Amino acid sequence: MNYYAPMRSIGNQRGVMDSLTTTSYAVLSLIAVQPMTTYQLAKQMERSLRDVWPRAESVIYEEPKKLVAAGLATATVAHTGRRRSTTYAVTKPGRLALREWLAVPGAPPTVEFEALLKVAFADHGDLDTLRHNIAAILVMADARVGYVTDRIDDYLSTGGPYPGRLPVAMLVARFHQEQAAAAQRWARWAQAQVENWGGVTPKTGARIPNQ
Repeated sequence: MNYYAPMRSIGNQRGVMDSLTTTSYAVLSLIAVQPMTTYQLAKQMERSLRDVWPRAESVIYEEPKKLVAAGLATATVAHTGRRRSTTYAVTKPGRLALREWLAVPGAPPTVEFEALLKVAFADHGDLDTLRHNIAAILVMADARVGYVTDRIDDYLSTGGPYPGRLPVAMLVARFHQEQAAAAQRWARWAQAQVENWGGVTPKTGARIPNQ
């Protein structure tokens, strides 16, 4: 059964539109590629969005409903035996809203990096702990470089799941590759800086790093 959002007053619909977030538009972007069930949305969010807009899987069950309520998506309910699934598809107003959202410059990036936070306050600990945390960042960066490089190689050889989107996908992939390489270079530089430190404060032998 295919159903659209119930008729709402202009004021109520505007309120729904105003409640849409970047996550809403991220989900809208996915169903603009092709109609998806909540299961498929969860998989694509993990595959496509976790590196630029990581969100809990629970949003899969809420954000599409907002899009339907705003008239930006439709929902089709189907049953396979006792199992119920809902497939979401973009509407014409949804594609228009997506184009308008894309036309507005996005917010600057934010960084959530616990390991780097521990480096930032290393002077409350000891030198061994600082060195351990920097080494852990290098391990993470090495793994990330390998993962992104393998992903790029796979996409270039197979076209990925959506070959028609490969040109823009590769723009983002290159950003992730550069970002991972930057973290890798920083970790190696930081290791070299603290190699001859005697402690984590100037009094105990820490030195201002060479730039």
